[in-house]
Amino acid sequence: MADAPLPEIRSLPSWQLGRAAARGRALVAEALAAEGLKMWHHVVLSAVRDLAPVAQADLGRGIGLDPKDLVGVLNDLQAARLVVRAPDPDDRRKNAVSLTEEGGRVLARCEKAARAANDALLAPLTAQERTRLLDMVRRVAGTDADG
Repeated sequence: MADAPLPEIRSLPSWQLGRAAARGRALVAEALAAEGLKMWHHVVLSAVRDLAPVAQADLGRGIGLDPKDLVGVLNDLQAARLVVRAPDPDDRRKNAVSLTEEGGRVLARCEKAARAANDALLAPLTAQERTRLLDMVRRVAGTDADG
């Protein structure tokens, strides 16, 4: 059998990390699709749960999502009755976003599905190897243990 193409590219850690990330995103996206959600829906639901009530602008800055894109995601989530937008109690000119009870239930299912997808991604590794890998990836990414 012939050697795989692009041996130089494939030898780069950045290539391998990118491939692993793409595979992980695909597995999580497939798991979230079973709930009728996309990746950004999950990210926004999680951030709203952690920060609520949160001003819409602060939410967008906190997760690094363009305000126009955030509006679309929030419109989807509000139409599905997973979040509510109401005047911010601290500044009534702004919208504050909170989870609904159903949003909390859907988020719990999404978190479980995302964990299962990540377990599938890391299935070839032992528990100790998974811990070491995550530590090393965080160091390479420049994030702390909580990031």
